[in-house]
Amino acid sequence: MTSERLTLGPAWVQAVKPALTRGRTAAWKLRSAPAPAGVRILFYHRISDDRDVLAVSPGRFSEQMELLAAEGYVAVDAVQAAGLLGRDGVVGLCFDDGYRDVAENGLRVLERHGFGASVFVITGVAGGRVGLSWYARRPPMLGWREIVALDGGSPLRFEAHTITHPRLPALGLEAARREIAGSKAELEARLGRRVDGFCYPGGLFGARERTLVAEAGFTVATSCEPGANRPGSDPLALRRIQIDARDRLADFRAKLDGGFDRPGALRAVYRRARFAPRPAR
Repeated sequence: MTSERLTLGPAWVQAVKPALTRGRTAAWKLRSAPAPAGVRILFYHRISDDRDVLAVSPGRFSEQMELLAAEGYVAVDAVQAAGLLGRDGVVGLCFDDGYRDVAENGLRVLERHGFGASVFVITGVAGGRVGLSWYARRPPMLGWREIVALDGGSPLRFEAHTITHPRLPALGLEAARREIAGSKAELEARLGRRVDGFCYPGGLFGARERTLVAEAGFTVATSCEPGANRPGSDPLALRRIQIDARDRLADFRAKLDGGFDRPGALRAVYRRARFAPRPAR
């Protein structure tokens, strides 16, 4: 199966991104600098062989997890990572949106290494009430029955990612509050436990959104800003580094070791293109 991608920015950005990644990796290796201290949280979307820029192949994912295990890393979910910011050898793992192939193709790999990971789910998608605007043909998503079973009996821990995956800063106050607090309430009712973790859709947030997340009772929230998290980092604005579909193992290692802690040259261009307001239809 292939999934046609939509609204992820200009095609030329997607085309040149791997080359820029290779260049940054090469520059990092030449510097031979030790990895800056801090806990890095790595995030994915899908684990699949689909032709989708959000899909890391099962083979590459397995290779990446093998590297973590071989180098003695303890891989934990985002909420656990937030409590271990002063500890060496810890890496956080996350999957955004709740795609079914994360469980189908990633679960056994995580189990084999004793790793944990967060899955940030869009509750409206899990309930079948809303779609994903960036797909012409959406890949299969985890439903509530699967989520409840996995949360209680697998390395995956499910956390909130709003109800409909909106651009939170573009919403009115009450609408943003409903998206944040409502996703927490729905997930807690389904899972029968407290939900502490939240992920800002697209990493878009400001002071207002952070306040709403705190008011809703979340203790941990993740952004899409790259970098390491250290003692004293804001737990409601934790940094994460995305693992891309075409990252080689050398690129993965560079991201793990601090080579991508700063935003890349095209990041601002890409984000403006992806998250610019769309014309009304």
